[in-house]
Amino acid sequence: MEKKKFKAVCFGEVLWDIFPGEQRRIGGAPFNVAYHLFKMGLDVDMISSVGNDELGHELLHKIKNWQISTDNIQVTEEHPTSTVVASVDENNDAHYDIVENVAWDCIEMTQKNQQAIGMADALVFGTLAARNEKSKNTLFQLLEMSSYNVFDINLREPYYDIMIINELLHKTQLAKFNKAELRMVLDFLKKEYKDEKDSIRYLQDKFGIREIIVSKGSKGALYAHEDKFYLYPTIPVEVKDTVGSGDSFLAGFLSKRLQKETSAHEIMAQAVSLGAFITSQEGACPDYTLEDFIEFKEKHQLSALSF
Repeated sequence: MEKKKFKAVCFGEVLWDIFPGEQRRIGGAPFNVAYHLFKMGLDVDMISSVGNDELGHELLHKIKNWQISTDNIQVTEEHPTSTVVASVDENNDAHYDIVENVAWDCIEMTQKNQQAIGMADALVFGTLAARNEKSKNTLFQLLEMSSYNVFDINLREPYYDIMIINELLHKTQLAKFNKAELRMVLDFLKKEYKDEKDSIRYLQDKFGIREIIVSKGSKGALYAHEDKFYLYPTIPVEVKDTVGSGDSFLAGFLSKRLQKETSAHEIMAQAVSLGAFITSQEGACPDYTLEDFIEFKEKHQLSALSF
């Protein structure tokens, strides 16, 4: 019997990251997740939009060359392809100047979008794509059609609104935060921070979210599934840059999580390993094969930490 191939749809920004002294790189958190899910062997659809301009044509050409579907990346005459001026500080952390009124701010609802969601096992989205009314409305319609909504909080100042985050969390089955984002959302909700377990249980109860991930940098990553908690360490690597490391972590997580019979250990080992593997390379979407990743993973066996 042929093994089922799982499918994910990622919604939101696809763009060019422009780094100092370098050629531009394709980026956008939802697209980074899509790229790594594809590398892990999943079927992927990216719902986004680019301008009918040179940058948009180049972006679509590159994605097609990666053999990732562009069927749901719309092309618009009304807005330009998105560019982001990126900088990397002394700690190898990236900072972004995200230009507004670009193509992915105005993603249209289409029958093709709906068909993609109807065939998908997960819909992955973030906060940034809801900064504009047009894309926000499309996202909320798609969330109603999806049975497994994955919210990568991914706060980018000043492009978020606590009221919208609140609405999105109510429609979420799996939410991913980093440590800072967890504290920020609790502050928005006027909830006193006690510890991670208390914070996660509060969010689970308030929003009816069964699954929450908290990435903790050098202290590893925490996965809560209902009342069970799993903490895994990071893998020590030589950091090339941290651009897209959280996106690759999420892709690794989902690549195992969508296989319903997979254990929490297999899920977290895949997530932590892929995040570390990408952090040891240049850029959010480096060229690699599934075999390259498996070789890396096999060299770094992981065990859960007590929590």
